[in-house]
Amino acid sequence: MANKNISMSKVKQIIRLHMQVIGKRKIAQRVGISKNTVRPYIAALLSLRQPLEDLLKMSDHDLHQALYPPQQTVVKHRLQQLYDFFPEMDKQLRKRGMTVGMEFRRYRQLYPQGFRETSFYKYYNVWKKRVRPTMHIEHKIGDKMYVDFAGDTLPYVDADSGELCQAQVFVAILGWSQYAYVEAMRSQTVEDLIAACEHSVQYFKGSPLAIVPDNLKSAVTKASRYEPDLNTNFNGFAEHYGMTVLPARVRKPQDKAHVENLVKLTYQRIYTGLPEMEVLTLDLVNQRVRQLLEQFNRGVLTGRSESRYDLWLREMPTLQKLADQGYQLRTIRQVTVMKNGHVLLHEDRHYYSVPYTLIGRKLQLHYCRTWVELYHNYEMVARHKRVRSTGTYTTEPGHLSSQHQYQSQWNPAFFLDKAKMLDPVVEVYIGEVLHRKPHPEQAYKSCQGILLLAARVGEQRLINACKRAHEIGYYGYRAVEDILRKGLDRYDDEPSSPEMPSHHNIRGSNYYQ
Repeated sequence: MANKNISMSKVKQIIRLHMQVIGKRKIAQRVGISKNTVRPYIAALLSLRQPLEDLLKMSDHDLHQALYPPQQTVVKHRLQQLYDFFPEMDKQLRKRGMTVGMEFRRYRQLYPQGFRETSFYKYYNVWKKRVRPTMHIEHKIGDKMYVDFAGDTLPYVDADSGELCQAQVFVAILGWSQYAYVEAMRSQTVEDLIAACEHSVQYFKGSPLAIVPDNLKSAVTKASRYEPDLNTNFNGFAEHYGMTVLPARVRKPQDKAHVENLVKLTYQRIYTGLPEMEVLTLDLVNQRVRQLLEQFNRGVLTGRSESRYDLWLREMPTLQKLADQGYQLRTIRQVTVMKNGHVLLHEDRHYYSVPYTLIGRKLQLHYCRTWVELYHNYEMVARHKRVRSTGTYTTEPGHLSSQHQYQSQWNPAFFLDKAKMLDPVVEVYIGEVLHRKPHPEQAYKSCQGILLLAARVGEQRLINACKRAHEIGYYGYRAVEDILRKGLDRYDDEPSSPEMPSHHNIRGSNYYQ
């Protein structure tokens, strides 16, 4: 048949005219093709060994398949070697730092007579499109923000300890404008992740409708294709700024292609601009990162006349307005109210008061950077400003009862009676310990500790220790314990001077008058 196939409508005209016993020359004239084209088509139609009437009834597709049956493509040996190499090459390209150029050099080492670089790239692109077809994602304005951490870290010096540390680099990008944010963080914990995300929406001057994180443990506690379990604090942060969390699928980088590409660009535009021979503090690193980030965002995009900054100016009005106050990361602990009407925040070793009627009850303690809240049966019963001083008390006067209305037996009279049974000296000392606290309840544990020392060292030693501590004005459990530990209770206040013995060789004081 001819080098160039003719349409099936012309083939059917040839069939009709041939059935009317018209010669090949006249058929060629009526159809408008060469006589040398008509001859092989008639031969091919007759070789099908089917009635011509049946061929006319076929659809164009079936007739084309009958005339041009699919042939098995014969791949040359050298090309087959290349196609066999591509699957292993595709696995190697998933490794960090691996490039197609490096794989090409490996291919040439294995097959010195193989294809050159241009043909290698051409066949690889053809193979990749067939094996891994991609779908174009249309990004809507103000819709999504993609976040992730770069794989490579940045060195910095801890300003407090002088220790050399490695910073985790956080990246975020708006889907429509591709406006980017980069920041070096101390870690990838949920606290630092939320702080970085909050800094990014503040940098963007608005929040999108959705945030797309990778499956970080600090964002997704349990990955799932259908219903992933989100970290409670990260989900709370997203809700605070009106965003929905849409985690990317596991091992599906195409779901967050923008941020994956941003990581590569961060290596090229940010990492390379930082000093190599000088290690900076984290604040100085981020100052330099911010300068390089501004240059990156204002650079003109490839193939376009606008920069990321120009596109962001158009996207910013579509972003949601930020909340008036930043998100406070909450941590939840279960605590038991002590007999003195306080609970202990173990992280700070600080005590906070609750209503005395809750003594002995189990409460939920919620705390963030600035506040401490306590809940009983999902009802908030106390709220304090967070104080980080160790071993001290934060007390709300309304929580404590100075009229001894405690359900517990602990009260000032209880400890004074116990002390009086030992000795009036101990009673006076315990009274001073109670008096020197803003609220007597804060001294209950100290009083209990002092009285229990009698069982350890004996009543007389405790009486002597309380007497000496009172004389020097040193009040509290540690004061008494230090005196006992050092044995200072065993000595009198002023050692008496021995009298001078009489002797005829001693002149006496009158001699010098």
